[in-house]
Amino acid sequence: MRKLVYLLPILLIVFIGILSSIFIVDEREKALVLRFGRVVQVKTEPGLSFRLPFLDQVVSYDDRIISIDMEQQEVIPSDDRRLIVDAFARYRIEDVEQFREATGAGGVQAIAVADNRLEQILRATTREVLGSVRSDEILSADRAALMERIRSGAVGDASELGLTVVDVRLKRTDLPTENLAETFRRMVSEREREAEDERARGREAAQRIRAQADRTVVELVSEAEREARIIEGEADARRNNIFAEAFTQDQEFFQFYRSLEAYRKALQEDNTRLVLNPDHEFFDYLRSPSGAAAGQ
Repeated sequence: MRKLVYLLPILLIVFIGILSSIFIVDEREKALVLRFGRVVQVKTEPGLSFRLPFLDQVVSYDDRIISIDMEQQEVIPSDDRRLIVDAFARYRIEDVEQFREATGAGGVQAIAVADNRLEQILRATTREVLGSVRSDEILSADRAALMERIRSGAVGDASELGLTVVDVRLKRTDLPTENLAETFRRMVSEREREAEDERARGREAAQRIRAQADRTVVELVSEAEREARIIEGEADARRNNIFAEAFTQDQEFFQFYRSLEAYRKALQEDNTRLVLNPDHEFFDYLRSPSGAAAGQ
């Protein structure tokens, strides 16, 4: 009985010591085991772990992606147009041991220190990157390359804090209020100049098209006239051949036909007055068979 009285406190102390030596690492966290302020273990995998009771201290850090909203800042692009930039970033703690050394704290206080120092890094990198490009590139919808340059530029300094910068986003890029009117006027002038350039190129293209069309018309008309003359020549040659054949077959009928053609062309409705000798051969076929002119 007396032994049991001494044994129970010992068992109780052992039980408490065992409970004090066990700790759980959450899957959303990483942990450091400190002994007299020095890191003796780094726990990155979730589950049960052990420590020396009463001597070791466990400090946990968030292993999830953390967002940081940066304060608005003014940047001056390469074309000297001031812009107000609003951005945010996402990061996570990669090296917890280095993170503790850089921040000198744990828990929420360490996150606050990390946010402050990372924001300073990102603000400096943002001014450097956006200051090397024109404001048109910053204000355009396609600015993913600029955000990637800011993220890449901050990676080196962030790694010294034990952090990995996952992403950087420009939420808004606005002009200062006092510059809006001047900027809009300049934009209108630029668009008007671009429109006039387009109209000038259109007029030039129209002139080229009209000149080409006129040349094509001349070529087509010339070709048509040449073909028409060829056809007319062939027709005249064929007609002359027919006349020649008719003349050889019946010379009197041929002369009669040619005389009728001469009468048709000479005796028009508005031109029927002829001054000729009545015995002229032109009237041979207008005379009656008795030798007198027709109508006498």
